[in-house]
Amino acid sequence: MTFERPNIQKMRGYSYGEQPGDDKVIKLNTNENPYPASPEVAQALQNFDVNILKRYPEALANEFRSVAANLHQLTPDHIIATKGGDELLRLLFTTFTDPGDVVAMTDPTYSLYPVLAEIQDVQTRQIPLTESYSLVDDFAEQANTAGAKMTFVVNPHAPSGHLITANEIESLAERLNSLLLVDEAYVDFINPEHQYNCLKLAEKRDNVIFLRSMSKGYGLAGLRFGYGIGHPSIIEPMLTKTRDSYNLDAISQKLATAALKDQDYAKGCWQKVRDTRAKLTAELTLRGFTVPSSEANFVLAKEPSEGIAKILYELLRDQGILVRYFPVPGLSDKLRISVGTEEENASLLANLDKILEQNLENGQV
Repeated sequence: MTFERPNIQKMRGYSYGEQPGDDKVIKLNTNENPYPASPEVAQALQNFDVNILKRYPEALANEFRSVAANLHQLTPDHIIATKGGDELLRLLFTTFTDPGDVVAMTDPTYSLYPVLAEIQDVQTRQIPLTESYSLVDDFAEQANTAGAKMTFVVNPHAPSGHLITANEIESLAERLNSLLLVDEAYVDFINPEHQYNCLKLAEKRDNVIFLRSMSKGYGLAGLRFGYGIGHPSIIEPMLTKTRDSYNLDAISQKLATAALKDQDYAKGCWQKVRDTRAKLTAELTLRGFTVPSSEANFVLAKEPSEGIAKILYELLRDQGILVRYFPVPGLSDKLRISVGTEEENASLLANLDKILEQNLENGQV
């Protein structure tokens, strides 16, 4: 006997990146920030008054929402704080879709989207990207034809790191009949030269919402804190109706607020990631990998010889270095590698050199 809903019984859950218990492992598989959170976060934690914990936390995370609104030159009505970006995604499904509805997304994309759709018993329309990971010209039209209630776009794209321009995002929003979620989990790592900023659309349009994460750019993956930026008509029903009561504890609100306030520190970390990303891309290219330009804190590296991506993943893992391998069509010949510190990247490259040299000697490459 099972009490599961039929659609839940049939589905597979989300496959997360391996989380090792050994802190000696070099972890380049889940796109965490290689640098610690701001010293202001440590200070806020040290100064936290535990007496506060006998009361429920501030229900709407108003201090954080105010700081975020000020940072993005919007009002708090445009902001919702959530338990990681993933809670925002769940809220979107819960608030705006019915079982049987359709949601559109790219292929490939963040693998949690289809899982959340299955949980809600929603159908997915996955629209393939071009070979360069750009949106196809008729992406909006395909989504509209499918009757999509919501459309999901990761920008910079995961797992490639490709950036869709702000003009493209605005054009997409104008052409879609659906609510558009622009997942900007990796937005902090975009080269400032691109002058990418779409957030004014949160004021101009009532069909666009942006996802922001504190996990990547602010080094708070272990805290689980994110937020959404959108037109108040999108934010309000999630904030007042479908959001869990007291969804964010008092400690996480305090620490996330401290991190968001310290923009100087955060921007310094982002630049270090950009610098090491460029070096890592160049070094992988020298070793025969094909590495598209990335604006995220990871690169997607195509194997230097046919059929060895999985072998490289497994042999690196044996050496205590984790990267991400996706055994699915279109990605099975590639490794997604998070940008680490200079030392972590150097260890990765040194081990790759040994593996590739040994395989050459054994005639396997």
